[in-house]
Amino acid sequence: MSENNSNVLHEVYNVIVDRQKNPKEGSYTNYLFDKGIDKICKKVGEEASEVIIAAKNTNKSEVTYEISDLLYHLMVLMVEQKIELNDVFKELEGRR
Repeated sequence: MSENNSNVLHEVYNVIVDRQKNPKEGSYTNYLFDKGIDKICKKVGEEASEVIIAAKNTNKSEVTYEISDLLYHLMVLMVEQKIELNDVFKELEGRR
């Protein structure tokens, strides 16, 4: 993975922040924000379950796809809760 690829987390996070500040009609992200915390948490739970099922099927491309969905929904939850990526990075650094 190149260093530029790791920036995608920041890019996606920033799009989510922008959608919250500047809603865009037809945006799935805005749909989640409009539905609120219960819907966002429900989606995080659903996506986590899909990761588990994909992993049990030992299908790398399916697991990768589902992890990507989970990360996206976690970032929506983070923005809703006013948690920044750097907050998570700092927490993880403290666990090394």
